[in-house]
Amino acid sequence: MNRARGAVRGFTLIELLVVLAIIVILTAIVLTSQSTFNKTIVLANTAYDVALTLRATETYGIGNRAVGSTANTGYGLDFQKATPNSFILFADLYPPVGSTGLCHTPLGSPTGPGAVPGNCAYDANQNEKVTDYTLGNGITISNFCASSGSTWLCANNGPLTSLDIVFARPNPDPFIKVSTLGTSPVSATAACLTLSSASGGSRFISVTAAGEITTATSSCP
Repeated sequence: MNRARGAVRGFTLIELLVVLAIIVILTAIVLTSQSTFNKTIVLANTAYDVALTLRATETYGIGNRAVGSTANTGYGLDFQKATPNSFILFADLYPPVGSTGLCHTPLGSPTGPGAVPGNCAYDANQNEKVTDYTLGNGITISNFCASSGSTWLCANNGPLTSLDIVFARPNPDPFIKVSTLGTSPVSATAACLTLSSASGGSRFISVTAAGEITTATSSCP
């Protein structure tokens, strides 16, 4: 007797291999896209965290947060070219009120009621450190720049070795100091940070002369 027409036929080996290859390719594409997406999110979140830390530092300085027996002091963040994976929150205590070199004291009133200690720069030997912040996931502060007008100076392929951004009452505007190797810190009016991932990609944080802190910057100078 002849076999009935329309009998169910199984898959051939070639068909199974083609389907398996398609599944492997689609899985690889999905996993690669997911990995890239995760790296982008981690970098963006880290940039937001640094920006929020700057904003918290501003709140400490303007809000007159006490440090020990010192009630009226500024707070700042210190970034060093030599330590790109960390930065320091510090209380700007040195030099004390009445000294020369105070940076955010009303002119001519180094001992007046509005006098605030500090030179707007981190002094490692003066017990100013409040806490260390360490970046993870292979992310570093790969560059920072500062401007005192139309000219920008940077740490990456440039002369800058440190950047300090300080906030002190009652002015919300930042006090920015930068230094180069072997020089004393000098004032600047604006700053920009570049955060980079070892997996690729960068995000930028800018601090303007008016105190605006944003992660929407497309690049640093």
